[in-house]
Parts: sequence; C-alpha cells; structure tokens
Amino acid sequence: MAIFTGAGVAIITPFDEDYHIDYDSFGKIIDYQIENKTDAIIVCGTTGEASTMTEEEHIEAIRYCVDRVNKRVPVVAGTGSNDSRVASWLTQQAEQAGADAALVVTPYYNKATQKGLIEHFSYVAGHTNLPMILYNIPGRTGCKINADTMAYMVKNVDNIVGMKDATGDISYTAQLMYETQGDVDVYSGNDDMIVPVMSLGGKGVISVLSNIAPEDTHNICAEYLAGNVEKSCALQIKYLELIHALFCEVNPIPVKRAMELLGFCGPHLRRPLTEMEEAGTERLKKAMIETGLL
Repeated sequence: MAIFTGAGVAIITPFDEDYHIDYDSFGKIIDYQIENKTDAIIVCGTTGEASTMTEEEHIEAIRYCVDRVNKRVPVVAGTGSNDSRVASWLTQQAEQAGADAALVVTPYYNKATQKGLIEHFSYVAGHTNLPMILYNIPGRTGCKINADTMAYMVKNVDNIVGMKDATGDISYTAQLMYETQGDVDVYSGNDDMIVPVMSLGGKGVISVLSNIAPEDTHNICAEYLAGNVEKSCALQIKYLELIHALFCEVNPIPVKRAMELLGFCGPHLRRPLTEMEEAGTERLKKAMIETGLL
C-alpha cells in the first residue's frame, strides 16, 4: 500500500528576520495545507531548506510538523545526507518523532557508484522500520539512481518502497516502471510532469506548487485517478506558466516569495540563497494573477 496517493506538498520552512524557524507561520501553513486537501506533507526536503539546518533544527522541525499534523495526513521526513551514518541517524530520529516515512536523497558531492548507492540506501533502511522513498534528483546531487539499481533495491530491501523521480526524463520513468514491473511507488518530482508520470503508473507528486495551490494540485492527481484525464490535463496546463515561474530562479527562492505575496510568511532564505530578483518577482506575480491566486 502506498504511503500516499495524490499531491504531497514539499513544504517550505518559514524563517523570521533573524533566520530562525518561524514556528507560528509554519503551523498556519501546515493547517492551511491540510484544510485545502493536501494528501501528505513532506518536511525538511529541498524546498524546506534542510541543507542549511543544524541537525537539532532538522529534528525539531520534523517533530513540530508531526505534532501539528496530528495524524491528519501522512508526514514524510527528509532525512538524506551524503554521509550514510548521518542519513541513518536522521532517519532513526524521524522515526522516533513519529514520521510516517522518510525521503532519502542520493548522496551529493561524493558521487557514489551504483554499488555505493545500493550500500548507502540499504544501510539506512537496515536501521529503521520506516518505509523509504528514495529521492532521485541528479541535477542537484550529481548522482543518479539507475532504473535497474532501483529495481534491485525494491526487490531486496523490504522498506525501500518508492521514488521521488525528479530526473525530468519521462523515458527514465518508463524504464523505471519496466525494470520494477510497477512494483514501486513513483511520485513526480517535477510539477510540470504530474500527468505524464501518472500516465505511466505514478502515484502522484511531491510538489512545490502545492505550497501555493494545494487544492488544485491535489485535483490534478485526484481527477486523473478518478479517470477524468481531460480535467486533470486541463489543470496541469492551466498552471504550466506558474510552475515555470516557480523555477525561474532556484527553488525555493520563488515559492518563498509567492508565500509572502499570499501573506503566509516573510521571504527570508538562509544564505547562500538570496531573495528573488525583481524581474522574476514580476513574472511570478503575473502568473499568480492569471491563475486566480492573486
């Protein structure tokens, strides 16, 4: 059984002017997501700026999210690291905090071999009972999980059950489904590819767009799963320019600005990320107006 089907939000972590986690805003954002049909919350991922958190902040943010959600939807905790021991420790901490699953990114910078990836993920999985979604995003990590490597892990490691496929390569997704014979829960890691990935058997999306349009991102998936493919496609296309605007600068810079425009929090990002340039902001505003968000 899949950890979730539909649209899981890759939730932002709001910071205050001193760059501390703004828990008041965080709680309101979590509640807003659930009230507007988000199917799962993915905390401390790329969009959540986990890479600039201390280990203590990372665990506290997961714990806060789990407690605030209070079993209303599944919570998937980002627990990846380029150090297998740290990834294992973070995953154990997330399990103790009550997370429903872990999202574990490929080791970055090290550029592990396929054998190294098998050993890394198997090591982490061997120290937790949480189901694990592997996060395949070679554009950020410089490291890709080959389709046959994923098939091996799904077959041989009981709690490796899914992948966030952020390759942006639909041919890869097809090969992944072929190699695993569909025995893997695949979530699109790209908001502009929700329908294409679901057409190959994907379970939904782990979404940046969901931060600002949770109900319609849910609906893209729900309509597809209900067999209303035309409605699903129409929503996918409706939001295409906004999706592109959300990635016209590196994620999560634009979505932090969008959340500020909607009144949820400030646009504060931890360095080396910087606030959005004016040209990008204008493009973002225009797209938000065109989709009725502003």
